[in-house]
Amino acid sequence: MVLWIILPIALSLVSFIGTWSVYGLAFSNEHVCSLSDWEGGNFCTGNNSTGCCMVPTISSSGTNAPENSLFTASINAASILFLLFCIFHHAHVMEKHTCHSMLSKFALVFGVVASMGAFTAGNCNPGYLPLLHYFGAATSFICICFYSILLTILTRKCVLTGYEKVLYPFRITSTVIQAIVTLCYLILFPQNVYFYIHIAAIFEWMISANLELFELSYAVEFYFFSSFMVSNLLNKRGEEKPLMMTMP
Repeated sequence: MVLWIILPIALSLVSFIGTWSVYGLAFSNEHVCSLSDWEGGNFCTGNNSTGCCMVPTISSSGTNAPENSLFTASINAASILFLLFCIFHHAHVMEKHTCHSMLSKFALVFGVVASMGAFTAGNCNPGYLPLLHYFGAATSFICICFYSILLTILTRKCVLTGYEKVLYPFRITSTVIQAIVTLCYLILFPQNVYFYIHIAAIFEWMISANLELFELSYAVEFYFFSSFMVSNLLNKRGEEKPLMMTMP
């Protein structure tokens, strides 16, 4: 059903428009520095927290009011859409290629954990609950890397659209970029030097943009998706329960 392509498109647009709107508000209110500011002359430090700006990461952009409300709403919406994306993609694989069900289930687990991590990060303000926020964000970033890898492998193994010869090279390139940039981000973000933290911020925006393009490519799969695939998945789950109960 053609209307299902709305899901990956909406997921990408909500993430893109939401995060950049939050950054725009934060920058206009002078809460974060410019992404093009590599000197950090007005950068907030431990001794200076007033009349200054923070490094323009996605998280710091959503720390202060009024943009923090939009940040929470955007991340929550994206988390829920991503969770649905993971479930529906798993249903699609289970309908067409049951032989790869275990690989798809592993991908589903990583996707669900990534969604929960993003939801935690979005609802825990880094200014008040930094530990929970950064734990959720780190969990989400790492799990998304593994999820992207597994979905790329499934693209190679499962013919869902007939366009895999085009989609697979794009997704493997996107996945390699995602893994490398995420690793660089995790190394540079804890540093105390502004230059390194600013590079980490650039990497974080790259991770976000790359993921949005990766998700958008699944509009092709969802063009061939149908709601009966979800009902079939639920029916299979219902059939497995009495079988498990009768096992000695």
